[in-house]
Amino acid sequence: MLERLRENHRLPETRDFPAWKEERRGWFSSAEEMLEEDWILANGDHLRVVGQPLPDGGLRLIIEDRTEQVRLSSARDTLLRVRSATFDNLFEAISVFASDGRLYLWNRRFCSVWDLDESWLGEHPRVDELVPAMAKRLVNPTAAAQVRELIRNATSGRQQGSGRVSMADGRHFEFAAVPLPDGNALFTMIDVTDSTRIEAALRERATALEEADQVKTDFVANMSYELRTPLTSIGGFAEMLAAGYAGKLAPAAADYVSAILESVARLSKLIDDVLDLTQGDTKGLILERERIDLAGLCKVAIETLRSRIAEKDQSLEVAIDASTGTVIGDARRLRESIEHVLHNAVAYTDAGGHIALKASGNDEEAIISVSDDGPGIELDSQANVFKRFHRIGTGVGRGEAALGLGLPLTRQFIEAHGGTVDLVSAPGEGATVTLTIPRAPQ
Repeated sequence: MLERLRENHRLPETRDFPAWKEERRGWFSSAEEMLEEDWILANGDHLRVVGQPLPDGGLRLIIEDRTEQVRLSSARDTLLRVRSATFDNLFEAISVFASDGRLYLWNRRFCSVWDLDESWLGEHPRVDELVPAMAKRLVNPTAAAQVRELIRNATSGRQQGSGRVSMADGRHFEFAAVPLPDGNALFTMIDVTDSTRIEAALRERATALEEADQVKTDFVANMSYELRTPLTSIGGFAEMLAAGYAGKLAPAAADYVSAILESVARLSKLIDDVLDLTQGDTKGLILERERIDLAGLCKVAIETLRSRIAEKDQSLEVAIDASTGTVIGDARRLRESIEHVLHNAVAYTDAGGHIALKASGNDEEAIISVSDDGPGIELDSQANVFKRFHRIGTGVGRGEAALGLGLPLTRQFIEAHGGTVDLVSAPGEGATVTLTIPRAPQ
């Protein structure tokens, strides 16, 4: 039989077949109850051979083909080695807990993060036993209980959870417990120390910037208040001189006093604008509530700029529709809003340019738009025009446009009335600012 098997290549290859065959013949008289060996054939098949000597001198020979079992076992071992190698080289700390709470799998990162003994983990401790060991590594030891509860919820409740812990060595980890299809739970941890430090630095920087901005705002507000006192004295004495309290003035002196009063008025207006801008950020605006004729308000705002428009030889188109109507609000703030937009249009439009003011409305709101054919504003810069003390370009004249107060104040006043301010512009195509004011703001 052995020779026939050899002819059919069903025996393992051996250097001395007669000796090998003689050794197998000795099984008949062996004193052992059972003889077993594995035959690995040339084609890769695996045979399990069992010989049982019988009392009458015979031999029971059992041959089992275990090729498929060996291949499956080899594949499984390969997968386990690949899985272990993959787990051990992951940046995250990973562990798997069985449905009864016992630690089933883990990687080296898990051991190093919690500083746990590998041999102890090999005993597959329960999560309740792990918690005291984990607590020693935490800034807040009681936070280890959160890990236990998340793992329990993932195994028994099939609920996913996450959290964050801070280690005693200064590291920070985000962790998550995820239920697996086989009833187990996957517990992962990732080091977020660097991102946490960056977040903390950004928060500190944001806080510092807010404090610096508040200091700047308070300084500007306080300085504005302080400037009012001497400015009031200058204006009062100049008015007294103009009224002749110190005697009749020569023509040249009268012109000087008139220039002083004009500068005092302009500076007082700028101080009021700065105070409105700073107080609006901190305390909010207190608005008067009265019925306002917007058509008349637009005409008053236009008249304040007639001389400036004439100086630059600009043309002004005015179209006020009867539907403009009235609104309830603060007349001074709304008039100044229109003036600020007109000031900007005049300041940023070249000599000989064209400016248009149009007003209309419906039952819900009034709409006022101011357009110009100036150089326009880049898209990236349009959001900045509503920032305090920001201006586009150089070479702008004096006043709100030079300080960058106009549009920020306009937006603040209009939004305080419950309205909106929109800017549409493109380089070389001018700009259009639209004020939308509700009839009766809440």
